[in-house]
Amino acid sequence: MGIITYEQDGSIASITLNRPNVLNAFNFDMLTELQAVIESIRIHPDIRLVIITGAGDTAFSVGADLKERRTLPEPLVKRNLNKFGEVFSAVESLPQPTICALNGYAFGGGLELALACDFRIAANNVIVGLTETKLGIIPGAGGTQRLPRIVGEAKALELILCAKKIDSEEALACGLFTKVVEPDALAEAVADFANRILLNAPIAIQQAKFAVKQGMKVDLHTGLQIERKAYEITLQTEDRVEALNAFVEKRAPQFKGK
Repeated sequence: MGIITYEQDGSIASITLNRPNVLNAFNFDMLTELQAVIESIRIHPDIRLVIITGAGDTAFSVGADLKERRTLPEPLVKRNLNKFGEVFSAVESLPQPTICALNGYAFGGGLELALACDFRIAANNVIVGLTETKLGIIPGAGGTQRLPRIVGEAKALELILCAKKIDSEEALACGLFTKVVEPDALAEAVADFANRILLNAPIAIQQAKFAVKQGMKVDLHTGLQIERKAYEITLQTEDRVEALNAFVEKRAPQFKGK
């Protein structure tokens, strides 16, 4: 098995970080493999949703492989940092909804990958944190930008400046996690959440995600224009007609993504 494992079950793609012996820490090869998988999913016509998790039951990912980093000259450290940014931005920009299934610790780059996903569902024994300031650096793979957009500026500053680790309860309370469950219920909770999304029209789901993501980057007036254009795309679909017919006929719609 590779250091990134990938499976497709119907319309769901599942990605697993597979270096459990080092708590799924990211080395350059792992980032490169993840990037290739993400780009293949982006253009796959049948994949409607993506789940990302970690191998084992201890860690989702503890971030960068610090043993590797200690051996690297400065140009290669910068290379790795750039790759982190590229890969996590690629995850964030996927047209398909993404769910991070946090099955264990998520620190540094591990949490930054989770932040790049649309939803984070976690086991109730998970501990997370952006602890880079303890190492004399700062979060460099999107953490300083994505975390405040999710939990607010003050909470993000508290977590980052204090290098604070928080448990699942606090992460849920501040909006970092979407849902928290018992460890043995995590897979079922993620599947249930995914299926709630997949009940709906595929093109509408992607356009709604696009409108929200792009709208958050601009002023309200521009965001409303983005929303209107995304809405107009759905007007041209067969699925919209099918939904109206199903409503009149009092049956569940059969969406085809057309």
